[in-house]
Amino acid sequence: MSRKGKVLVAMSGGIDSTVAALMLNDQGYEVVGITMKTWDYAASGGSKKETGCCNVDSFNDARMAAVQHGFPHFILDIREEFGDFVIENFVDEYLAGRTPNPCVMCNTHIKWRALLKRADALDCEYIATGHYGSIHQHTNGRHYISKGVDETKDQSYVLWGLQQDLLARTMLPLGGFRKTEIRQMALDYGYPELAKKSESYEICFVPDNDYRGFLKRRVGGLEQQVAGGNFVDKEGKILGQHKGYPFYTIGQRKGLDIAFGKPVYVTNIIPETNTVMLGDEEDLNRHDMLVSKINWLKYDGITDGMEAITKIRYKDKGTLANLYTHERGVNVRFYEDAKGVAPGQSAVFYEGNDVIGGGIIQRG
Repeated sequence: MSRKGKVLVAMSGGIDSTVAALMLNDQGYEVVGITMKTWDYAASGGSKKETGCCNVDSFNDARMAAVQHGFPHFILDIREEFGDFVIENFVDEYLAGRTPNPCVMCNTHIKWRALLKRADALDCEYIATGHYGSIHQHTNGRHYISKGVDETKDQSYVLWGLQQDLLARTMLPLGGFRKTEIRQMALDYGYPELAKKSESYEICFVPDNDYRGFLKRRVGGLEQQVAGGNFVDKEGKILGQHKGYPFYTIGQRKGLDIAFGKPVYVTNIIPETNTVMLGDEEDLNRHDMLVSKINWLKYDGITDGMEAITKIRYKDKGTLANLYTHERGVNVRFYEDAKGVAPGQSAVFYEGNDVIGGGIIQRG
């Protein structure tokens, strides 16, 4: 056994996780590769060929890298766990008029727990992934995530839900590198095709990027159940009819199929009455929001009025806010209005580059 320890590396077959595994192998860790089968896309009836981390080519790419570098590789089927939780949550959130973030749910509740369970079975002290971020331990003993050096690739936003027992055993080898450096490493390792491999930003179980089609296939008769609801303005005046509230998201401008001679946006969704509210861009502004299902990382809580940069979506640059404890979580009061606060999405609180904690937006 390596003096550095044994590490189970999640390998999707893509460039980031492959380079992460090879880096740890070169650093002297005893590496075990594992590829997780989360979803069988053919079962969803989608129109696009299965892509991303759950197709045979990706499995073969991951296994080949492991074989060539002399460490074992396994495939772990977690389709049942994934489907029961992540997909049901995805559907339920849209039916509740919210906008879910399935990658956060998967990381928080499925992937890391599945990795840790298999790591224990294989006597691995650590688990590792190819996410861009880094993990540190505070002087207070708590583990927390910081942004990756490459802010254009930083994935700390989708990892806020990881609990302390998971963070304590997780390694993120890519946090100190830029994507260009990782591509060069792939070339140096002798994988030119991997270095050129395109990245998928789609939801793994919706590779055609048509979540509306997925909902229709998943929920029989959904179109008929929700068709014919009203578009209204902020005064409640009926503006026209829509195709059903689950098929719209806060901030949406395109695909409304309604003309006003100026841009209009979805500003609110009311599932109880199958109503979608439209307004001007300024109507998307919110000066506060309620966040629940909190997971604290750097600290075990906050003092009322604590300042934090708050991100409300993955590509959001963040807005300075004060955080206040609330019986249902945290009340966030922005210094400047935040645009497009969408219930169901994640809110992540930062102190500089460090993640203080995060939660799910309940209302804006």
